[in-house]
Amino acid sequence: MKVYFIGAGPGAIDLITVRGANVLKKSPIVLYAGSLVSRDITEYCGPDTEIHDTASLNLDEQIELYQKAFSEDRDVARVHSGDPAIYGATGEQMAKLRDLKIDFEIVPGVSSYSAAAAVMEVELTKPNVGQTIILTRTEGRASPMPENESLEALAALKTTLCIFLSGANLPDTLDILKAHYDLNTPIALARRVTWDAEKIHKSTLGKILEEIQLNDWNLTTLLIIGDVMDNSEAEYSKLYSASYSHKFRKAVKA
Repeated sequence: MKVYFIGAGPGAIDLITVRGANVLKKSPIVLYAGSLVSRDITEYCGPDTEIHDTASLNLDEQIELYQKAFSEDRDVARVHSGDPAIYGATGEQMAKLRDLKIDFEIVPGVSSYSAAAAVMEVELTKPNVGQTIILTRTEGRASPMPENESLEALAALKTTLCIFLSGANLPDTLDILKAHYDLNTPIALARRVTWDAEKIHKSTLGKILEEIQLNDWNLTTLLIIGDVMDNSEAEYSKLYSASYSHKFRKAVKA
């Protein structure tokens, strides 16, 4: 028996990996986080699959399902939104499974920040513009931020920031960013990326708050800020330059 932690991707059911879809097809039991993952993802399941929406279940109740499956020697596919490595609350489940000597495997998925970049047609690392991406989140009751990872400290680096769960604290978040970034810095808000209800708003740090209705942005909002978001700032890397030699290609002489 094995538990498979599967990243469902950002929303669209065809953005799950082939491996993840195949595990869903063969797993007799599927648990999915219904508050963040569309029920449509269960279209990959077999007709006799036992399906549980875990949105209303606490950790102990979920572990009971794993233990029951273990006693019956039945595999479990545990589906999380995005990628299980980022804000998935998978670590605590894995710790419990280790204690119970239950085998598990992780199937990575597409995170919402990379999906948002794809939808907005931007590269988040650009030569001489930005080569560092910081993934962080706003503080919440369930998960306070470590003191040395405050938004003030991260914003001071003035690199590309992807701030998850930013909707509830948007005005305060923008005030902190304004203390470190130029007001003309490109910024975007994204929620439900690749869902039918996808919503994206692009602007600048100084203007965005006056352009939106705060009620339109909820806890699943992702904020991305950085000069890399400006598609007019195009600088080419040397990687594909005709004048650049590397192991697989010789430079073309002028």
